[in-house]
Amino acid sequence: MRLLHTSDWHLGRSFHRVGLLDAQAAFLDHLVATVHQHRVDAVLVAGDVYDRAVPSLPAVELFDSALHRLAGAGVPTVMISGNHDSARRLGVGAGLIERAGIHLRTDPAGIGTPVVLADEHGEVALYGLPYLEPALVREQLGAEKAGHEAVLAAAMDRVRADLAGRPAGTRSVVLAHAFVAGGAPSDSERDITVGGVAAVPAGVFDGVDYVALGHLHGSQTLTPRVRYSGSPLAYSFSEADHRKTMWLIDLGADGAVLTSERLDCPVPRPLARIRGRLDDLLADPALTPHEQSWIEATLTDPVRPADPMARLTGRFPHTLNLVFDPERTGDDPGASYAQRLRDRTDQQIAEDFVAHVRGGAALDGPERTVLYGAFDDVRVDTAEREVGR
Repeated sequence: MRLLHTSDWHLGRSFHRVGLLDAQAAFLDHLVATVHQHRVDAVLVAGDVYDRAVPSLPAVELFDSALHRLAGAGVPTVMISGNHDSARRLGVGAGLIERAGIHLRTDPAGIGTPVVLADEHGEVALYGLPYLEPALVREQLGAEKAGHEAVLAAAMDRVRADLAGRPAGTRSVVLAHAFVAGGAPSDSERDITVGGVAAVPAGVFDGVDYVALGHLHGSQTLTPRVRYSGSPLAYSFSEADHRKTMWLIDLGADGAVLTSERLDCPVPRPLARIRGRLDDLLADPALTPHEQSWIEATLTDPVRPADPMARLTGRFPHTLNLVFDPERTGDDPGASYAQRLRDRTDQQIAEDFVAHVRGGAALDGPERTVLYGAFDDVRVDTAEREVGR
């Protein structure tokens, strides 16, 4: 069975205030063309269809058009909700849409009920695991404790239990939206850590033939059967070196991954990060290939130059982000606030603040636990309010 694995469309997202709807529409054109060209048997969309819980009308219209075209192609599509989606909104009309071959899996209650497809070698059971917020689904799934690993393990127990009751030789595919250990994140993913635990082990998915992951925006192979497709477009300059693709997976008669091919997605405009003193950037002939790229420029001039953006856009008209990183020592009192916070987590920043206001006394273990809990409570409260909207 031939599967096309994609994820993290983030319909409606912009890139440094540049709208991407046209680029997203071009990707969906490419997706539908790929389905026809490669004779795909099923399309897998592993979450974050939209960029926000309440998407814009143009984003909804683009999604609606994509659904009609995929249904018109006669190729089954299985998609799950991600942490950016409102599961309830995305799942509206799922039962009716399913009649057209579009299978939306947004409700944790349906984790153990697969979409069953068949080819000349028998059946393939496709299980959709939407993004699972531990505080909201722990009791429903019977997880032993809170945390992403525990709820995913409980979800996979349901998958394996259903699979065990199916005919011998039934092949299995799982779609999941999670941060799995071994994956490399970028700046454009929303953090889904809980209690400081950043990722779940890939072994939680043992027992199935292929795992189509979403959430991380870089295409990655964790094991031959566990992969991230990555996002079809770059959503931060940290993705400047990404090759944006979809996975074309051929699943053999015994469930083995026979072939795995990365199919390139359309690139609306390349990204480039350039760094140096302003006069050097404007004169460097090596930067000529980047003159039509979207640019993030980091200026290292000791003194901020006059009109830097205007001068940069004279040569690089698509400069979108300007960063100042003067050539100073790290402990220079003139270092910017943003520089001092770079690469620090919210937890670390909060701990530093508490230590500062009480005269330098660092937090002890119990205090760190309370602070972790506060961050988790805020995140869970946000998730609960999204569910109720």
